[in-house]
Amino acid sequence: MTSITATNSTGTTTSSTTSANASLDQSAFLKLMTAQLQYQDPFNPMDNSEMVAQMAQFSSVSGISEMNATLKSISTQISDQTALLSQLDAALSATTTTTTAQA
Repeated sequence: MTSITATNSTGTTTSSTTSANASLDQSAFLKLMTAQLQYQDPFNPMDNSEMVAQMAQFSSVSGISEMNATLKSISTQISDQTALLSQLDAALSATTTTTTAQA
């Protein structure tokens, strides 16, 4: 747990506590980045290398999210195919047993 305490311009103290395992989604990341760009000092702008690093991180996270969705879809398809093969195997076994018993 991380606790943050801040004092605003009126002298009011506020605090917030965040969980260590809290995660940001893509929209939150974009909001933070645009706010950072909006409020940066025009006479001392953010370093280009920092911006490129943040964009690279965003691209990586986006790619990982897409890969997770694809792998989940593949896993579901494999599970469905395994279930169908099990049913087919059971049906073939029953047919073979019936044919053998009739002969």
